[in-house]
Amino acid sequence: MGHPGETMTPETDTVQEQHVTFDADELTTGERRVVQRLLSDGLIAPADLEKARVEQRESGMRLGYCLVHLDLIAENDLTRIAGQEHRVPAIDLRQVKVDPKILTLVPADFATKHLVLPLRRLGRTLTVAMAEPTDLNIVDDLKFITRFDIEPVVAGEYTLRQYLDKAYESATGQLGELLSELEAEDIELLEDESEQDYSDAALRAQVDEAPVVKLINGILSDAVRRGASDIHVEPYERELRVRYRVDGALQEIMQPPMRMTAALTSRLKIIADLNIAERRVPQDGRIKMKIGQRVIDFRVSTLPTLFGEKIVLRILDRGNLALDLEAFGMEERAERAFLDAIANPYGMVLVTGPTGSGKTTTLYSAMSRINTDEVNIMTAEDPVEYNLRGINQVQVRPDIGLTFASALRAFLRQDPNIIMVGEIRDLETGGIAVKASLTGHLVLSTLHTNDAAATITRMIDMGVEAFNVAAAVTVITAQRLVRRICPNCKVEANYLPEMIRAAGISDPELPEYTLYRGEGCDSCGGSGYAGRQGLYEVLPMTHELRRMVLRGASSDELKEQAVDEGMITLRQDGMLKVKRGITTLDEVLKETAA
Repeated sequence: MGHPGETMTPETDTVQEQHVTFDADELTTGERRVVQRLLSDGLIAPADLEKARVEQRESGMRLGYCLVHLDLIAENDLTRIAGQEHRVPAIDLRQVKVDPKILTLVPADFATKHLVLPLRRLGRTLTVAMAEPTDLNIVDDLKFITRFDIEPVVAGEYTLRQYLDKAYESATGQLGELLSELEAEDIELLEDESEQDYSDAALRAQVDEAPVVKLINGILSDAVRRGASDIHVEPYERELRVRYRVDGALQEIMQPPMRMTAALTSRLKIIADLNIAERRVPQDGRIKMKIGQRVIDFRVSTLPTLFGEKIVLRILDRGNLALDLEAFGMEERAERAFLDAIANPYGMVLVTGPTGSGKTTTLYSAMSRINTDEVNIMTAEDPVEYNLRGINQVQVRPDIGLTFASALRAFLRQDPNIIMVGEIRDLETGGIAVKASLTGHLVLSTLHTNDAAATITRMIDMGVEAFNVAAAVTVITAQRLVRRICPNCKVEANYLPEMIRAAGISDPELPEYTLYRGEGCDSCGGSGYAGRQGLYEVLPMTHELRRMVLRGASSDELKEQAVDEGMITLRQDGMLKVKRGITTLDEVLKETAA
């Protein structure tokens, strides 16, 4: 089916358009139709076509690729015309993010050979981007391989090739191929797995073998691409398990062969500059890698377990560090109280919550907001997670006497304006921090308490005088992280009446709520969640609260007074996020107390 204006000359089997003649058998039928359309619409000139044909003969690439590669046409224009001529949708791959699990449906070698990229699955239909969507043989092969119905869409070959290279470079599909490769390798490892008494030289020889290096690199880059915060490598009696923590939840990724246990753990220890001969005590190290254009830090922790060393890598991706406080989702009154507190030249701002609740990110964001050339900011951290420009960061090392308290004392001789203490753990640190805030410094720090009001009583129980706490503390923020509902599979949810009542929603209030959940899709890996959202309880220290602290009021009394003054509790903030369809009722009930 040619475009109007196309002329076929049976004698020479050539295509003619605007006085350009070339052998039709050098192009597919689809390419001929697209070329005719490009010429007739004036998107390319005959001379452009000739340049592309020369490039095509030299490179062996398809004509469309050559046109884009030589900047003779915008790829979007080429894709649009190809979609119209082939009567299939056109897609811009630069606007697409493909879930790694979808990539595993099509083997990497088939995808790169035939230029096909699986994009999404809906029921029994798999949408696949193709450079040549009219090639029915490839479509039939895809049906056979995937066991799905195939919906082809056309994508620009230039971008498609780039996308395929990146996607399958670190995709789970390649990890699977590496596993197959490892299974086939004849590698001699641990003879006695219970003792694991191997020489340093033997282990170093094993960890330098290509399959081990490729697998470790694949795991690290795959975890970064998926947005994982941690990687767990766990040896058990009969299996070796690799898990990622994504959006706060662990998920199993793969099980490498058991015989690779020593080589994998030793490889990780070597690149983290740890002692591979020492397997009896925990060790800590760091790895720095360049993945694509991003420099990623991994904090490495080893722990001797019954069947080998468990290794956990914390991924510190500076590119994922959100430093815009106003985008955190605090309610207006809470945000204003927090921002006012960090704008003060002195006082103490405390952030509290369990491990993994985002306290450090909140403090980094606060410091980034007030970091100017006019102020001297100093931090004592354990460990330093991210390097922040213009801020003097100190790594605490208790083993050599560099504790939070000793670092704080040194800071006060360094003419600071703002001090951040990673955590107040004891009376000595708390006392120095309070005195610093009372002598004209802004002090930021964290504690581990359940809510904002309990932070005050915790400091007093620690031994800090009540009058100092009342005078020094400006604002306390308690926070939690809940998972956000995946926008691609968000549906209305039905909950049991007792669960709704447990959340504090009364029957008259129920019509105000439309509850949602994630159904689970390829985009979110079937979890129903994508990303996380903070819940915040911000308690500004008012005159009345200070008087109550001096009177020895309990944390419950302080919380009740703060609520009367307008404080939104963690549970209330969570229910506001539920009402707006940001998160689920389950997440809020799990992370907050009534």
